[in-house]
Amino acid sequence: MSQLNYKESAVGRARRIVIKVGSAVLSDQSGLRADVIEQLAAQVDTAVRGGREVLIVTSGAVAAGRARLAKLNRTTIAARQAAAATGQIDLMSAWARAFGAHGRSVAQILLTHQDLAEKRRRTNASQTISELFEAGVIPIVNENDTVAVDEIRLGDNDVLSSLVASLVQAQLLIILSDVDGVLTGDPRERSDARLIPVISDPDSEMRGLVAESAESAGPLGVGGMATKLKAARQAARAGIAVIIARGRGDGTINKAIDPASEIGTLIVPAGSRLKRRKSWIAFALRPSGALGVDRGAAEALQSKGRSLLPSGVREIRGDFGGGDCVSLIDPDGIEFGRGLVNYPAADVVKVAGRRSSEISQLLGYKVADEIIHRDNFVLMKELA
Repeated sequence: MSQLNYKESAVGRARRIVIKVGSAVLSDQSGLRADVIEQLAAQVDTAVRGGREVLIVTSGAVAAGRARLAKLNRTTIAARQAAAATGQIDLMSAWARAFGAHGRSVAQILLTHQDLAEKRRRTNASQTISELFEAGVIPIVNENDTVAVDEIRLGDNDVLSSLVASLVQAQLLIILSDVDGVLTGDPRERSDARLIPVISDPDSEMRGLVAESAESAGPLGVGGMATKLKAARQAARAGIAVIIARGRGDGTINKAIDPASEIGTLIVPAGSRLKRRKSWIAFALRPSGALGVDRGAAEALQSKGRSLLPSGVREIRGDFGGGDCVSLIDPDGIEFGRGLVNYPAADVVKVAGRRSSEISQLLGYKVADEIIHRDNFVLMKELA
């Protein structure tokens, strides 16, 4: 079915848009491409003048820094962080100059995984971005590579863009890359590879679509098409339309938001959407521990939409606190879900296998009858 049949409903009414721009779009081996940044800024300015709010998730800091620090050993984390620290200045200066030519100001927002996982930081980031939109400023987001370590890194800006799109409740995510969109195969290996204009069911149509891993990315980035599809599926599950397209194309952004134009690959929002809170649990949080449950509890959680009661808990792993995200493990040792736990690990140990009516007596207090409420639980099939 034609992309145009979907665009009016999925894209045409989008008023808040997140645009992710990859390193391969913004830079080459010699550093940043100022001309590309200027062209993209001009298109964003047109979109904003048309009544839309636009946030940019940008890559390019490390690539820009490496061009300046050519002697850096690019294989170490410290070298990457040094390149990011150097290149971030050039990257933001380029964006500021490009938007300044249109009379617009920009704001830099650097994020790590913890910023989006912790509720207070997430709320603060959301409020800051809302104020910037209100003031007519273009928020420009990047991962904070200068200080991020493996435990707090998002891993690539494709994933970051999907999380930010959910954070700001965007209606459209545009991922700009160095390819035309999602193809039926790797064009370097298959001459018959063709563009897929529409993915109408992200749950079923994306599985097995590409074989590339993050390591298949080009020399200037860390994410390949597999990461873009992962980000697109996450956004689609949150009710956000996604377009993946070539970033250096003629008027790519203008065509992406025009219901009468076809460009790239459009991923239509999933029919079965995760609520905003469950989307946050599914994609922004990382488990701080795990709970092993009996077979009855596993079945009730997976098939009957029930909550996890203390009577179903058989094993506690990790030193998590109340409100943390934990994994749910079935009797076969398989993780089947994740959720926010109402009690810290030390107290779950005390009530495990007991009835909810005994919680107050055993702990001296009671937060809830459930260890994990069904509204704070997602199945692994929803994360896949």
